[in-house]
Amino acid sequence: MYSLWNEKEAAARKSHLELRVYSSRLLGREPSLVLHGGGNTSVKVSEVNLVGEEEEILYVKGSGWDLATIETQGFAPVRLTPMLKLAKLEALSDPQMVNELKCQMTQAGAPSPSVETILHAALPFRYVDHTHADAVVTITNTPDGRRLIEEVYGDKVVIVPYVMPGFDLARDVARIFAEQATPATQGMVLMNHGIFSFGDTAKDSYERMIRLVDMAEQFLLDQQAWDLVEPEPPVASAMAGDIVDLRKRLSEKAGRPMILSVTGSPRGMAFARRYDVQKVAMRGPATPDHVIRTKAVPMIGRDLDSYEKAYRDYFMAHEPSARERKTMLDPAPRVILDRDLGLCCAGKSMAEAAIVHDIYEHTMVCIERAEKLGGWRALPAADLFDMEYWDLEQAKLRKGGEPPLFQGEVALITGAASGIGKACVEAFLARGAAVIGVDINAAADGLYATPGYLGIACDISDTAALRAALEQGVRRFGGIDMLVLNAGMFPGGKRIAELGDEEWRKVLSVNLDANLALLRETYPMLKGAPNGGRVVVMGSKNVPAPGPGAAAYSASKAALTQLMRVVAMEWGGEGIRINALHPNAVFDTGIWTEEVLQARAQHYGLTVQQYKTNNLLGVEVTSRDVAELTAEMCGPLFAKTTAAQLPIDGGNDRVV
Repeated sequence: MYSLWNEKEAAARKSHLELRVYSSRLLGREPSLVLHGGGNTSVKVSEVNLVGEEEEILYVKGSGWDLATIETQGFAPVRLTPMLKLAKLEALSDPQMVNELKCQMTQAGAPSPSVETILHAALPFRYVDHTHADAVVTITNTPDGRRLIEEVYGDKVVIVPYVMPGFDLARDVARIFAEQATPATQGMVLMNHGIFSFGDTAKDSYERMIRLVDMAEQFLLDQQAWDLVEPEPPVASAMAGDIVDLRKRLSEKAGRPMILSVTGSPRGMAFARRYDVQKVAMRGPATPDHVIRTKAVPMIGRDLDSYEKAYRDYFMAHEPSARERKTMLDPAPRVILDRDLGLCCAGKSMAEAAIVHDIYEHTMVCIERAEKLGGWRALPAADLFDMEYWDLEQAKLRKGGEPPLFQGEVALITGAASGIGKACVEAFLARGAAVIGVDINAAADGLYATPGYLGIACDISDTAALRAALEQGVRRFGGIDMLVLNAGMFPGGKRIAELGDEEWRKVLSVNLDANLALLRETYPMLKGAPNGGRVVVMGSKNVPAPGPGAAAYSASKAALTQLMRVVAMEWGGEGIRINALHPNAVFDTGIWTEEVLQARAQHYGLTVQQYKTNNLLGVEVTSRDVAELTAEMCGPLFAKTTAAQLPIDGGNDRVV
């Protein structure tokens, strides 16, 4: 572990709070110290209030902020003196503590202070840093963890037995630190939880953290428990059907659609194939903070009923109360270790599943190193239960409000790189769906930098390439719930007398044959959709009102619409609904350049604006208009509609 402190960068920070932001971000840049909102930092400063009185203020990391990206507004300002008084109480419930923290804030609009606020207040240093350093957590999660920590640090740290974050931990820390701290003390280790460092300057506190963690890493190296064999990348076989089935059953257990990501992790595959994986993986997480994201234990294999029993038995060992038994409502795993699939991670969204993946990658490393050091032993089930079903976390979940419309669901959209397809990607992402964007244009790949988007360059008329794309999408997200058949081609105008066989076949190949293949290949996935499969076919005004010079296009779209009607009859009994949209005059797409628009408008004796709005309502139809309606057709408003054909054209006199 090396210090990232840069004197020139630090000198640009003029205040204690700005330096607090700077050193917090340095900690946040190292995943082996903190992951996804973990860890905590604070600084104590003097400020003059509105009536001219000087107050000691504790700025502590606010709820919802990540150390890697935190700003000054991410710290909650809390009056220090009341916190020190609270630390002397014998008891304080978590709800009471949260209320007191909020009442002592000096800025009403600041984020809620961390539940470790009183703990930070009780440590008599200006700067306090707290991380869940992998190396330290690894050592503490062994049968002889306390003795090993003493061997590593001697009198450099105060050691505090595990207590769940909250008031009890703050009270115990205040007492133990006052009794045991010496002039040599540089930090504090919370068993099975993490490590604190502190100092009167941001640099001292930060670099003490780096030195203390480096000592733990060096100890693991000296004990031959640091270096691990780098696993070979797994060879992926076609398992889309198994993944879809597992995701459907997982969603049923969770009571809502879930994303299931087959991560392709080399370490995950090797770990899942350990002869003793059942034994070591079921001993608990690296730190109780991870329980909220990953649940206490993973599932080994794919038997969800057995996992539910094992999950309940794991907690029942400490004889939970009737209230606790009632609380255990969601036994669906978040981590799955399977010999064939490797490490699979579940979440309400792909962002959640990605966080689970990151955490468990570190957990596996900690477990393997601890096994070399004497064996992995996490906290007892009772402590993990308290964390997983903590009142404060449950209250936070209850306050979450309505989830996004398509949370936990997956949409596949063809022709995703531009025009209506790109607008559809944005519409589905905005509603919480994970999206697989397929397009022959390679630009689809990097269209959106979000965990919930997977872009795949693919010629949908190539069935082998299409199957590979579907396998890739299912491995990333777990299945396909919604399908938007948008890709197509509109060739230049040509009357039938001049229309060649090759051009005719090419148009039908893309507009009809490829969509038939897509429907056929996605059928098992749509059938396995937790909320029922949904398909939207992008037709055309040319279906009800064809025009001269567009024989191939009009015929292909009409045939696709007829195919849609047959699908509705064949698949309706399996809860799959399919509908068609017939757009017209959508001009904000790639084929409609300003030059083309000008030429077409002049042909009809209109201005460009008149040409764009040449319909009964006199409105312009945009890609976004079509995309929004496409997304809504997959939502509850159309839950009882299938085989419908809906124009979106502003009213066309030939269609009407």
